[in-house]
Amino acid sequence: MIKVFIVDDSALVRQVLSACLENHPNIEVIGQAADPLFAMEKMQRNWPDVLVLDVEMPRMDGITFLRKLMAERPTPTIICSTLTEAGAAITLDALSAGAVGVFTKARLGLKDSLLQLSGDLIKQIQQAAATRPRVATPRAATPSVPRMADSGSSTLTTTDRVIALGTSTGGTQALELVLKQLRVDSPGIVIVQHMPEKFTAAFAQRLDSLCQIEVREARHLDRVRSGLALVAPGGRHMQLKRSGAQYFVEVLDGPPVNRHKPSVDVLFRSVARHAGHNALGVIMTGMGDDGARGLLAMREAGGRTVAQDEASCVVFGMPKEALQLGAAQCTESLENLPRLITDYARAPLA
Repeated sequence: MIKVFIVDDSALVRQVLSACLENHPNIEVIGQAADPLFAMEKMQRNWPDVLVLDVEMPRMDGITFLRKLMAERPTPTIICSTLTEAGAAITLDALSAGAVGVFTKARLGLKDSLLQLSGDLIKQIQQAAATRPRVATPRAATPSVPRMADSGSSTLTTTDRVIALGTSTGGTQALELVLKQLRVDSPGIVIVQHMPEKFTAAFAQRLDSLCQIEVREARHLDRVRSGLALVAPGGRHMQLKRSGAQYFVEVLDGPPVNRHKPSVDVLFRSVARHAGHNALGVIMTGMGDDGARGLLAMREAGGRTVAQDEASCVVFGMPKEALQLGAAQCTESLENLPRLITDYARAPLA
């Protein structure tokens, strides 16, 4: 049984969510509260496996509560709020604070909306129960480093190497940790983070404000160059292509691959095809097996391949599948990935 606690200031939401979840044979709603302070008092008596948390509440907002919770007793948490659909920044704050999932509810027709989406919430709760949230650490101040100008003669405008990163659950925190430590002369980076449409642009903007490198949501035919990280848009696949000595990306529609769009496999396979031994592929924390076969293709094409280790993953799903398939040449902790990328960038190509 998965023990669930619901925190929401709306009595209707608590009632409907409880009714939806209690019909599931493997989920037990052990309690509910109208605000985080009441919740903490009740949870001390019977701690849940998964917390379903609203954002906008009296006395203490959900993000503040979540940060406090992750610092003291990390608990798999799903953010459930009307704010998350329209307010991507709030969603990203929640994910950065340690939430492992986001469940959106509509403002109009709330009861019908929740009933229709209960299947998705149940799936997220089951997935969340299998995660291990990372203990939140205080954000270190990021030094202000001026970005180098992008001129035609600058070495930053071309690159013969590509870094490909693929991640899912827990990836928003992981990518922030890695990208914040990269130098402005790092090779071009292409990223798939499983994330709903509308959120990836805000996610990229958030990373861009924290990093020395430039980070933005990818556009069709964007150039891949040093000092730039391109994030695949939610609801679109992203592929790497090459024209002469230059790389660029194609942003395309199409059916989900491994139940995801964007798919890590789609990106990794294209990197294998067009960058070959000039690429480094890293598969990071996430549920499922998306990216494992694509990483194998990268290894077979001569690229270097790495899986994030189990100890530093929120969910050791995608990396585990890659290792079992023989796709990853080695494992590396999340904390060591920035150094690995830097060393790869400086090492001579094989």
